[in-house]
Amino acid sequence: RAYFLGYMKAGGRSVQSNWEKLQLKHQLFGGGWSERLERELLIKEQAVGVLLLDPDTDRLVMVRQFRVGMLWQPESPWPLELVAGIMDKEETLEAVALRETREETGLTASGLVKICEYFNSPGASTEKVTLFCAKVDAEAAGGIHGLEQEHEDIKVVVLPREQALQRIRSGEINNAMSLIALQWLELNQKTLKKSWA
Repeated sequence: RAYFLGYMKAGGRSVQSNWEKLQLKHQLFGGGWSERLERELLIKEQAVGVLLLDPDTDRLVMVRQFRVGMLWQPESPWPLELVAGIMDKEETLEAVALRETREETGLTASGLVKICEYFNSPGASTEKVTLFCAKVDAEAAGGIHGLEQEHEDIKVVVLPREQALQRIRSGEINNAMSLIALQWLELNQKTLKKSWA
């Protein structure tokens, strides 16, 4: 258990997230309670990621877009990643997955299968991520997509499943959503394709 003592604003607020500075105590494994602690916490809406697979050609549809968190990294700030987005309070997770697929790739997804849920960075953020796998037609994939009002500039990339796995091994694919989803696919591809047959 934890005992919440209060909070102070620690930073700016946006539509999808804001920082809070919390004051709290929590129970200790050895018994009793911790001292009063201050922790900064990024409050974020739930996120959804979608691994897009064409089961007929064994190809994946992934995307590249600029990511400011990778600006100073030696690798490119345009990582190869899953379609993804933030949940609107009035949407279901499945609706987010289908909407983001249309917005970021122009494709219509079907056969949604839930992969897992995980907390992205629980030491500092409330963000919970839900991953899905969905069926698409890779033959129709390509081009630049995204919403102009959100300043999105998203390039669609189609690649064989095995090539994506090689890019994990080489370290080129190094974002959590993609790593988790692609490794899940490697373990579950036969079962998945039977369920879509």
